[in-house]
Amino acid sequence: MSAASKKIFILDDEEMIRDLLSETFIKDGYEVDTAMNGREALLKLERTDFDLLITDLRLPDISGMEVLEEVREKYIDMGIIMITAFGSIKNAVRAMKIGAFDYITKPFNLDEIELVVKKYFDFQNLVVENKRLRKELDRKFSFKNIVGNSSSMQQIFDSISMVSQSRATVLIQGASGSGKELVARAIHYNSNRKNNPFITTNCAALPEGLVESELFGHEKGAFTGAIKTTKGRFEQADTGTLLLDEISEISIGMQAKLLRVLQEREIERVGAGRLTPVDVRIIATTNRDLELEVREGRFREDLFYRLNVVPLYMPPITKRREDIPLLINHFVKKFNDENIKNVEGVSEDAMIALSDRDWPGNVREIENCVERAVVMCKPETKFLENHHFHPQARLRVNNSSSIPEGDITLREVEKQLILRTLDENGANRTKTADILGISVRTLRNKLNEYRQEGIDI
Repeated sequence: MSAASKKIFILDDEEMIRDLLSETFIKDGYEVDTAMNGREALLKLERTDFDLLITDLRLPDISGMEVLEEVREKYIDMGIIMITAFGSIKNAVRAMKIGAFDYITKPFNLDEIELVVKKYFDFQNLVVENKRLRKELDRKFSFKNIVGNSSSMQQIFDSISMVSQSRATVLIQGASGSGKELVARAIHYNSNRKNNPFITTNCAALPEGLVESELFGHEKGAFTGAIKTTKGRFEQADTGTLLLDEISEISIGMQAKLLRVLQEREIERVGAGRLTPVDVRIIATTNRDLELEVREGRFREDLFYRLNVVPLYMPPITKRREDIPLLINHFVKKFNDENIKNVEGVSEDAMIALSDRDWPGNVREIENCVERAVVMCKPETKFLENHHFHPQARLRVNNSSSIPEGDITLREVEKQLILRTLDENGANRTKTADILGISVRTLRNKLNEYRQEGIDI
């Protein structure tokens, strides 16, 4: 907000000070009004909204402290700066406890008071921006903005409502792109921890040798390259929520250390030799069947039960097809706003075709597909048609020459399509994921599966 839109009220019984301050702040672009005593000031403040009051503590009728108390009670958003003589600093400190932003001692110079006023308005701008961002976060991650009318999604909404106000650990399972992280954020931002940190870490992306340091932190000199003491994700999330994304990717050895932290609620930085208590709410996600991982010895049973206090399952989009039109319309509106487009919607034929697709990348694939269609459509486009969505991957599968002969599973078709597309694009994962209509993370997870099967990628 510019200075021209700010209003300052000056209250001082000395005419010279009133005139000097008025001239200064009018020159700086502020609107200014003045009064010589407290009662006159209170009458003017009732008639006009001001952003900032600059008042002397000593006035000829009522005291500046009385003015402060009444202004703070009636005009909660108005800032107050006190002017005081050296002998009144004690009162000035008291005034700040009541709600004054700052105080200035007499005699003062104009540079000093201009700086204090600038600091106040800079501070207010930060407060306003923080409120706006907080409101945007609350809106963005409110579970009411997770799109879905299907019965399975209604159960998710009910679960979010119940679990948000607890500190119970939540395990969210579901296919890649189904919205697990969005649900995790909704749980945090609808909880009593919403004003505290929400820290997320992708366990699949943590280097094997640095997992412990990343999660629990390290002391300076704990290992080569540890040039300073660093907090890990648990300490960063203290009093808030820690999302352990793709928890199944953590090694068995690291799972044992994680189990101890969840049980004892305290961490030990690498090289510290002492324990640090942490107050962290844990939400874990995985695209694997953790019970199967436990049976096959890849995931600790005791850690699974520690995480699985409140289990949530995000269904793939094929299990809630009735939500596809809602999602598509939601994303059309979202990307209209982001790209200054004016697409009214999707044609009936296109919507039927899109609702019939399998969407292996789930909601994320739908989002990517709609974004591409909105961005690439011509300005005069009113309704998106089939050709706007560029289903390259489907066209390739429909080419009979590209499908191996003989009996073959759908998973094998998917694998060969992914590997061939990757090869055709020079191993460029970003381009490959875009052509296939999936996220880079989904592609990476698929490639990791193929490596475990012995395929050299």
